[in-house]
Amino acid sequence: MRAEYRLDYAKARENRFAGRVPRNAVAVVLDPDVTRVFASSDSVNALLRSVIRAMPGSKARRKAG
Repeated sequence: MRAEYRLDYAKARENRFAGRVPRNAVAVVLDPDVTRVFASSDSVNALLRSVIRAMPGSKARRKAG
């Protein structure tokens, strides 16, 4: 970190939102045209799971969930 940042760690606070996100979650940035089609992360995940199931050899990669 550059010296000019000089953060006062004594004033730092714990991230109050950290407990709301699962530890194994991954954040993905969607382009605006994609966000107009999918209203929620559940709808994106549902489509991605169907694509994964349609892929050759997907039985070996299938995850319960």
